[in-house]
Amino acid sequence: MIGLDKRKYEELARISKALAHATRLYIIHKLDEQEYCVKELTEMIGADISTVSKHLTILKNAGIIIDEKRGNCVYYKLQCRCVLLMFDCLTNVIDSNKNKMNAI
Repeated sequence: MIGLDKRKYEELARISKALAHATRLYIIHKLDEQEYCVKELTEMIGADISTVSKHLTILKNAGIIIDEKRGNCVYYKLQCRCVLLMFDCLTNVIDSNKNKMNAI
């Protein structure tokens, strides 16, 4: 692996790491429904605001979500809906594995 290939795969790994947390996956799915402010997400998740803000920063730095400040609140929305297709694929893997285990 050299040059552009290496950088491409390193970037894919960085984005994959941003997605590799249950809370961040939950945030992405909620933001697919509508945009939310930090306070609303904090209440839904049941964590403190600093923890939720860290998760949001990771997703924002990966280019998955974007934010917009309105008054005293920062609103987040999903930038790249295509990540949801990946989740559909992963859900198919889970279902396939369940079917294999049930067949045994």
